[in-house]
Amino acid sequence: MRPTDHLKSLCADDWAAATKHPFCDALADGTLDLDKMRGYLIQDYQFIDGFVRLLASAIAHAPTLADSVPAAQFLAVITGPENTYFLRSFEALGVKDADWTDPDLKPATKGFQDLMAQAAASGKYEEMLAVLVVAEWVYLSWATPVNPPKEDLPFYFAEWITLHAGDGFEGVVEYLRSQLDAQWDTLNDAGRANVEAMFCKAVKLERDFFDASFA
Repeated sequence: MRPTDHLKSLCADDWAAATKHPFCDALADGTLDLDKMRGYLIQDYQFIDGFVRLLASAIAHAPTLADSVPAAQFLAVITGPENTYFLRSFEALGVKDADWTDPDLKPATKGFQDLMAQAAASGKYEEMLAVLVVAEWVYLSWATPVNPPKEDLPFYFAEWITLHAGDGFEGVVEYLRSQLDAQWDTLNDAGRANVEAMFCKAVKLERDFFDASFA
């Protein structure tokens, strides 16, 4: 079993709930209430800053240049097409600038922000990877079964699926998993326990975030 599969098995219930969530089902079907989508995107956009910092920290701590290049390329996607998707969606959904620039944060949003900051500040590549793997693998797992999206979906549903599925994104997730798998073999018991705790906490927060968005 790959180390990342082992990590997923430790939080199987939360993983299943996060990757087969009714929020995602409704989004893919085009039946998601638009107020829920607005709220979800407003909260999710608050992760961009922390995610960019975490990914940049991982790039800085990668063992070699070859290990860092795929993450650097992915960073360009986050700050380019994905950031633009949010801004276009806010405009299309009638979200005012004041609503997404300084919103009240839900507990799951704040929790994930804090976890990303903790991982970035740890100086430990494996802990950074633990959070990054969850953040991207969860999304690949729910988006892949519904890709390609239904033809009649508005772009703010359809593009959220295509951003998180397909060969390119699969390659990102495989890269992150492979990096964490390689680090696992270098860790002592305490280091592995820390990674397990970070991974499972991240999965729980992903579940909580979808629950809060669908409530």
